[in-house]
Amino acid sequence: MKKRSIINQDYRYNLESTEPGKFKLALHHILFISGIIAGVVTLLIIDPHEASATKPILTQTDEKTQILALPNLQETTKPNKQTAVTFTPASPPDEATITPPPLKTPPTESNDKTAALPQQKWKSVTIRPGDSLAAVFSRLGLKPSDLHQIMALGKTTQRLKKIFPGDIIKVKLNANGQLNTLHYELDAARRLEITQHTPGQFKASTTELPLDIRLAYAEGTINSSLFLSAQKAHLPDRITMELANIFGWDIDFALDIRQGDHFALLYEELYREGQKLKNGKIVAATFSNRSNNYEAVYFTPENARSGYYSPDGLSMRKTFLRTPVEFARISSRFSTGRKHPVLNTIRAHKGVDYAAPRGTSIRATGDGKIIHQGRKGGYGKTIIIQHGSQYSTLYAHLSKYARHARSGQKIKQGQVIGYVGSTGLATGPHLHYEFRINGVHRNPLTVRFPGSEPLPKKYHAELKEVSNTLLAKIKQRRQTQLASNQ
Repeated sequence: MKKRSIINQDYRYNLESTEPGKFKLALHHILFISGIIAGVVTLLIIDPHEASATKPILTQTDEKTQILALPNLQETTKPNKQTAVTFTPASPPDEATITPPPLKTPPTESNDKTAALPQQKWKSVTIRPGDSLAAVFSRLGLKPSDLHQIMALGKTTQRLKKIFPGDIIKVKLNANGQLNTLHYELDAARRLEITQHTPGQFKASTTELPLDIRLAYAEGTINSSLFLSAQKAHLPDRITMELANIFGWDIDFALDIRQGDHFALLYEELYREGQKLKNGKIVAATFSNRSNNYEAVYFTPENARSGYYSPDGLSMRKTFLRTPVEFARISSRFSTGRKHPVLNTIRAHKGVDYAAPRGTSIRATGDGKIIHQGRKGGYGKTIIIQHGSQYSTLYAHLSKYARHARSGQKIKQGQVIGYVGSTGLATGPHLHYEFRINGVHRNPLTVRFPGSEPLPKKYHAELKEVSNTLLAKIKQRRQTQLASNQ
């Protein structure tokens, strides 16, 4: 008997059939067909956007809620913040777990064009005794043609001809070992930079280096000499010399110093990246000498010469220095009735003798022009300087002359012109110094020197402000020191 398909079967007959087996088979077929039809109808009726989502329904509700921390997706959201979203789950938490899909971070395109360039490395070279820049280039395996190009840049790179042992030259080499950049520190505040901008072509520039300037304080009471007292106060030698130069127009440090004299000062210390490089200049100083109090402040007026001034605007610089030899001892004073140590006769001594070790430097006490350089009778090796039309100074018994000290040469105040000796009628090394006004001898220790031009009045208010600030710091530090000593 031929079997009929399920669809063509007469289910009414089967349902009406009293046979149990046939009735059960018909019931199964009807349930199967009904399930298929229900599924198709559901897919056609329900909105696919609503049916396919397992997203939470955002709403405000009093039911139990969860806080979901979503990643920051908008540029306007502040970094490192999380956005709290309150929602009601579509199904109980134990039946459905909501997991946000992982965010895909789009690849970022680097704007650093140098990333693809070969790696560059810095090398530091310490200059050895006898080294030249050519030797340094040879040690680094750099091309002589590069050195030629650098030295041909002109005045800017000529400083490289005078490198000294201990100096450091830094070079940057590319992956092929070729010179890219060269750095050489000219001093604490300037660096010479040489860069290759095209193959074989270099350019040079000078860069100002940022420095940290700190003020150091020092003070001392004189027992025997300024130099020994400064050493006891741990004052650097160069700063001690500068202190003597500041007050050297008013104080004779060989004659005027007395026990109990006191000095105090603020000076610069230069640091870079936390490391001290060197000492700078004195910015303010005080000196108490034989009940006379002197104050000096370094001041730089606009479009004018920097220098040391008293708080009332008078320049500390005078036309003449009081002494031509620093820290020397006076062995013979100005006198009209002194007995000559060699001739053994009463003879006027129209100058001052400064006893000092042979070879001690002798300074010109004022600007002028050398009108005599050579031997002069009992004076031995002598230099005479003319200062304008009225004044002249004489320096005798020299051991030798400075290289630039020749007749007709212009000289600056404080410039070294010769060295202490004992030529001529002298029993030991010393300097004989004379001071003349219109050809007449005057006592160098007591003569009143003409002062230099004062600071223009338009700068007085600014100077006063600077002076008050710096001198107040010295006063405060000194009071603190006195309190700690007590």
